[in-house]
Amino acid sequence: MIKTKVLTLFVVTGMLGGCNETLSDGQKGALVGAAAGTGIGLLAGGSFGAVVGAGLVGGAVGYLGGTAIGNSK
Repeated sequence: MIKTKVLTLFVVTGMLGGCNETLSDGQKGALVGAAAGTGIGLLAGGSFGAVVGAGLVGGAVGYLGGTAIGNSK
């Protein structure tokens, strides 16, 4: 179980590190929100569906927050 969590962490880190262009504030917020939502879902011990759902919700909220911050600049 811990092996799966560590592997998932490395996959997410690799995906985030693979970005080679400047991201907008909305995109940055979506990445951070999705990673945070997925991490919280994993730590809470949720099922696969709950973890994916938490990541999707976190990404959506992060995108909206990042877009709002970008628009206020």
